[in-house]
Amino acid sequence: IRTIYIYEMNRSLRTLIQSLVSPVLSTMLYFIVFGAAIGSRMENISTVSYGEFIVPGLIMLTVQMQSVNNASFGIYFPKFIGTTYELLSAPLSFVEIVIGYVGAATTKAFSIGFIIFATSFLFVDIDIKYPIFMIFFLLLTCLTLVYSVLSLVLFQIILNNLT
Repeated sequence: IRTIYIYEMNRSLRTLIQSLVSPVLSTMLYFIVFGAAIGSRMENISTVSYGEFIVPGLIMLTVQMQSVNNASFGIYFPKFIGTTYELLSAPLSFVEIVIGYVGAATTKAFSIGFIIFATSFLFVDIDIKYPIFMIFFLLLTCLTLVYSVLSLVLFQIILNNLT
C-alpha cells in the first residue's frame, strides 16, 4: 500500500503543473469571473458577500473533480502504458491496491482544496466560524464512499478488460 501511495504522490510531483497548478488556476479564474463580474452586481445577504458565498462551492467543485480524476488516472494510466501486469504480479490483494490509489487521490485532492482555500484569501475576506468542521467536511468529501467505489469500479473494469 505504501509503495503505491508513494509512487502516485511522486507521479503528481513530476506532473506538478497539471496536477496542482492547473486546478488552482482554473479556480482562481472562477473567482475572478464570478466574483468580480457577477459579485460586484450582487447585494450582500445578511453579512455574507457573494465572493464569500461562492468560495465553498468552488472548493468542493475542484476537490470532487480532482478526487475522481486522480483516482481514475492513477488506475487507468498503467493499463494504457502496459505496466498493470507488474502491479498484478505483486503479492497484493485487490483491496490493498485500491487503498493505495484511493489514499493518494484523497491526499492530492485534500491538498488542492487547502491550497485553493488559501488562495481564496487573495480575493475575498473570509470569516471561518467553525474551522474544525470545515477541515472535517473537506476531508470527508475527499474520502467519500462514492469516489472510493468509483475507483473500485474503474479498477475492476480495467482488470476485466485485461483478461
